[in-house]
Amino acid sequence: MTTARGSANAIVYRLARPEDAGAIEALDSSFTTTTVFEVSDPGSGDGAGFGFLLREVPVDPPVHKVFPPEEHDEQVFGGGKDSDADARTFVALDGDLLCGFAAVGYAPWNRRLTIEDIEVSPGHRGRGIGRALMDRAERFARERGAEHLWLEVSSVNAPAVHAYLRMGFTFCGLDTALYDGTPAAGEQALYMSRPCR
Repeated sequence: MTTARGSANAIVYRLARPEDAGAIEALDSSFTTTTVFEVSDPGSGDGAGFGFLLREVPVDPPVHKVFPPEEHDEQVFGGGKDSDADARTFVALDGDLLCGFAAVGYAPWNRRLTIEDIEVSPGHRGRGIGRALMDRAERFARERGAEHLWLEVSSVNAPAVHAYLRMGFTFCGLDTALYDGTPAAGEQALYMSRPCR
């Protein structure tokens, strides 16, 4: 367990425990944004159509996105003897309030640590909690032998994209069909990565 100071109250970081599951599932991960990322094929003029163009565009009215609740696999809690050795969930606590978490998994075949989910409650954003959770994920990545961190984010989640860019992530791909048949249909999945430092 570690503590970070950045406000009047210290934020405590630790591995998640099974009793954290309810608070993790209940965490408000909604966001509002006045810009989104638009994906298009710039075309090469010769019909090849390789690559894509990503640009940030304003939206009016602002987009307010609420994610459906997710169930998190209990085997990632804590890293104890019954857990998956290649998965962890880290939590951030402000007093007794769970205000953020990061669920990660390591894939040995490509030496990648995937950030499966990272969320910080709206009232705690902008205080470095996401970065601190990402730092814990990166430490675990290095312990496992990962070469890089990787994540997926929706093209409408411009606030998260900007946060990941500030953390040193760069764009590395996209999937224009990942969300088809879901409430997020029409959005594109953007993939971002950064090397372990």
